[in-house]
Amino acid sequence: MFRHQKELQFEVKVEGPDPMLARQIQEVLGGQFGEMTVMMQYLFQGFNCRGEEKYKDMLMDIGTEEIGHVEMLCSLISQLLDGASPEDQAEAAKDPATAAIMGGINPQHLLVSGLGAMPTNSNGVPWNGAYIVASGNLLADMRSNLHAESQGRLQVARLYHMTKDEGVRKTFRKMLARDRYHQYQWLAAIEELEEKKGIVVPASFPPEAEQEAQPEAYEFWSLSEGDASSKGPWATGSAPDGSGEFVYIAEPVPKGHAPNPPVPATELHHDLDEKKIQK
Repeated sequence: MFRHQKELQFEVKVEGPDPMLARQIQEVLGGQFGEMTVMMQYLFQGFNCRGEEKYKDMLMDIGTEEIGHVEMLCSLISQLLDGASPEDQAEAAKDPATAAIMGGINPQHLLVSGLGAMPTNSNGVPWNGAYIVASGNLLADMRSNLHAESQGRLQVARLYHMTKDEGVRKTFRKMLARDRYHQYQWLAAIEELEEKKGIVVPASFPPEAEQEAQPEAYEFWSLSEGDASSKGPWATGSAPDGSGEFVYIAEPVPKGHAPNPPVPATELHHDLDEKKIQK
């Protein structure tokens, strides 16, 4: 059961209208790493969680918090659009310099949403359910969550420097602080799960099941010009789980044969020269 409370999690109050910033904030609302994505990702992971109850409870806690963050951003965007009427824009656009600046304003904020936020990114592309990850594997999902929070916090930090509006910045500081905590949270969950099962996903397919492919689990193949990559910890020393030693392959060679598929039926109109192929 979900229940809406009218008060926002944190105060949202801007100093003045800024339609351009409103468009930019759409990215952290409805973009690939926006609040809509983490909201849906954590909730679907929680809905489908079949493991320990504490993980399900934690996912539902944070997913529900993200619903509140979506509402905060909607309020922020709406306030930044207040006063941005079509008449005012038309008047301001008479000045060439102002018109050039206003070219970046999202016209859908006027035409489609009536000065409201939308489930889209900063270019008006609709939010996509394919952005979310809910695999049913807790460790894989927690790592995806850490990635999502890292990218989301990065984008909010960039937005923070795009405005001098102290009201907007105050809201961003709250979001940055919460996103920092969320990274702590996922890191703690990842560490606990790795201690239980190991660091490789899925743990239920152990290394010995790889059989003859075992050596390939420790080889770094140098496939670009130069050898700078050989200096990294991924190319020398022990694997993180202690199961083997890394090997740097400076001149890797193919281990398979060149494919030679048969000529398809003529009804497929492939237009291939069969005689040359047969030779």
